Amino acid sequence: MRSTALDEANGVKPPVGNDDNFGGPGPEFGPWLEKASILVVDDEPGMRNFLVRTLGPRAKMVEEAADCEEASAKLDQHHFDVVILDNIMPGKSGVEWLTEQREIGFFSDAILMTAYADLDTAIKALRAGAVDFVLKPFRSNQILNAVARCLDRMRLRRENHVLRHELRATSDHVLLRDKLIGYSPQIQEIRETIARVAPLPTSILISGQSGTGKEVTARSLHALSDRAEKPFVPINCAAIPSEMIEAELFGHVKGAFTGAHSARDGLFMHAQGGTLFLDEVGELSLATQSKLLRAIESRRIRPVGAEREAPVDLRFVFATNADLEEEVEAGRFRADLFYRINVMHIEMPPLHDRGDDVLELANLFMSKLSKQLGVRQVPMDGAVRAGLTRYGWPGNVRELRNLIERTLILGRFPDEFRDERADQGSQADGDETLDEMERRHILAMLHKTGGNRNEASRRLGVSRKTIDRKCASWDL
Repeated sequence: MRSTALDEANGVKPPVGNDDNFGGPGPEFGPWLEKASILVVDDEPGMRNFLVRTLGPRAKMVEEAADCEEASAKLDQHHFDVVILDNIMPGKSGVEWLTEQREIGFFSDAILMTAYADLDTAIKALRAGAVDFVLKPFRSNQILNAVARCLDRMRLRRENHVLRHELRATSDHVLLRDKLIGYSPQIQEIRETIARVAPLPTSILISGQSGTGKEVTARSLHALSDRAEKPFVPINCAAIPSEMIEAELFGHVKGAFTGAHSARDGLFMHAQGGTLFLDEVGELSLATQSKLLRAIESRRIRPVGAEREAPVDLRFVFATNADLEEEVEAGRFRADLFYRINVMHIEMPPLHDRGDDVLELANLFMSKLSKQLGVRQVPMDGAVRAGLTRYGWPGNVRELRNLIERTLILGRFPDEFRDERADQGSQADGDETLDEMERRHILAMLHKTGGNRNEASRRLGVSRKTIDRKCASWDL
C-alpha cells in the first residue's frame, strides 16, 4: 500500500498502524508527539488535509494555515511546538517568511517542505532557522519521524538549559528536592494544603526563612499536579543580575543587545506547560515586577527585542523569605503584584519549631551523605539526639545538612551538640523494666502524633492491633 502526500491529495486516506512502513501511532515516534501543538502552513488544500489527518490523531493540537498571513495570525494567538512549512507559496516563500518571524520573536522548531532539493535552498533554510528538511513527495512516517526528532531535540535543549541554570543558581547540593520530610503537625498541615491546591491552576506564594524547604514544597506541588510530566523550572531571582533578568526570564531575539548573536528562549518558554518557580521574588526590581505582573495576567511574554508577544501556559509558584506586606508599605514591592500572587499562601515553619523532625532529617542526611563521601556513619546517641532537638537552628535545614557533613568528615559530633543531661537521664532510668520502657515509648509516640494510632504504629514499626491491645491493657 502506498502512502505519500500525493496520494492524500488524490483522496487516499493516510494509513494507520504501528509498522514503520505505515507510520502508525506506535512508540517509534516518541512519547512527546501526543502532547505537541503543530501548525501546518501550505497553500495546497490536499497537502494540508494530508498532514492534518496524519498528525491530528497523534498530536494534542494541529492547526492549518493557507498562507503566510494566516500563519502569522495563528502564531500571535497560540504557541506551537513545531511549524511544518511549505517553501513555495504565492507572494512569499516559506524561507522568507521564516526569516521574518525569527527576527520579530519566533522560537518554535520549523520543518521546511520542498519539491526542489537544491543546495541553495537548503542553505537558506538553515540560515532562516529551519531544523529539518523534507523533500516532496514523502510518506507519512517520514513527516512523523521529522516531527518526533524536533520534539525530542526541543525537550533535550530545554532540559539542558534548565539544568545549567540550576547549577549556576545554587552551589548547595540539595538532597531533599522532591520530599517533604517530617511528621510534625505543621508539616502534616502543609502536606494537606498541598494535596488540596496541587490539582488547581491557582498561583501559590510560599514564605519562610531561608533553608526551611520552600523549593521542596514547590516541587511537591508540581509533582501532585496535572503538569507533573512537564518541566519544573526553578529561578532564584536574587542570583540573576538585574540587567540580565528580563532576557533570562523572557528570552531575546538575535541582535537585541550586544552579545545576542542568536535568538534564545527564556526560562518562561522552557517551562512551557509546566511549573515556573520564582524564588526570592521580593528581590526583583520594580520594573521587572511590572513586566512579571503583565505576564501573569495575560499569560503572554515579549522577548527582549521582539515585536510579537508569545503565549505561555504555566503554573506559577512564588517564594520569599521577606515580609512582602512590609515591602509593599515601604514601596519596594508592587501592591498589585502582591495581591495577584498571594492567592494561596503557605508558610514554612522554622526547623526549631518542628520537634523531632530534626532527628528524621538528620538520619536521612547521615545516610545519604555518608554514601556520597564514602565514610562511615557517625552514631547519634541520646546526648546527641537531645542536643539536636534543643538547638535553635538559625540556618534551618541547610544548617543541619552542613552539620551532618562536617560531622562525617571529623568522625564525631561537635561538643556543643551533645546534651549530657540526656545521658544522665538514661542512666537514672536504668532500673526501668521492659514493660515500663515499652509503655513509656508507645505513649510518647502517641503524644507526638497527636493520638493518631495509625501513624504511631507506622513509626514504631508495629501493627495497629498491637497499639490498640496495649492501650486497652493500660485502660486508655
